[in-house]
Amino acid sequence: MSKLQLVKIAFPVLIVLSAFIQAGADFTDQNDPRRVMIFGDSITAGYGLDQEQAFPAILQEKVDELNLDVEVINAGVSGETSAGGLRRIDWVLQRELDVFVLELGGNDGLRGIDPDVTKQNLQQIMDKVWASYPDTRIILTGMEAPPNMGDSYTSRFRQIFSELAESNNVIFMPFILQDVGGDPDLNQSDGIHPTSEGHEIIAENLWEYLRPVLDEMVFDH
Repeated sequence: MSKLQLVKIAFPVLIVLSAFIQAGADFTDQNDPRRVMIFGDSITAGYGLDQEQAFPAILQEKVDELNLDVEVINAGVSGETSAGGLRRIDWVLQRELDVFVLELGGNDGLRGIDPDVTKQNLQQIMDKVWASYPDTRIILTGMEAPPNMGDSYTSRFRQIFSELAESNNVIFMPFILQDVGGDPDLNQSDGIHPTSEGHEIIAENLWEYLRPVLDEMVFDH
């Protein structure tokens, strides 16, 4: 058999093998777990607790109980401000994701940062998420500023979250510490960071917003 005949035989075989390899790659991609990233501060990180007691880990348990192929990623950093989140968002976006829970702003309120600056930072974080993964569903969680900042500040601070949710058409959980904030039995001695029981309540409340999104994704998948 001549070299030319060998080439004529080998070339279509290579094409077929290439197609099978590509099909295998596509199959793997389609079966990767859905990823939920919770991007936040010490509340997400589970300050003062073991990480498995923090609400992202509890959400993972809820997902696993339903046998959903979903990975919940805890991307919380204690002390993080909205500006700090904006600085590190590009790094965490190296991992592809399907749902992005934005839980930032609490430390801005504690430091008295101009609410409009916080709003701008949060907007830029969401913009970067969508620039990398346009189909990502975003859940924005609101936060309250401490009352000692004054009525004018606390009112404006509260407003920025609802304004962001409306202008970006994202899912909105008005207060991440709903049923937990201000309750001494559900917070650690600093009065700021939830106990493990507090995290269970946070997870339960956030699950009401996350579960419908996951159901929709699994159905579409």
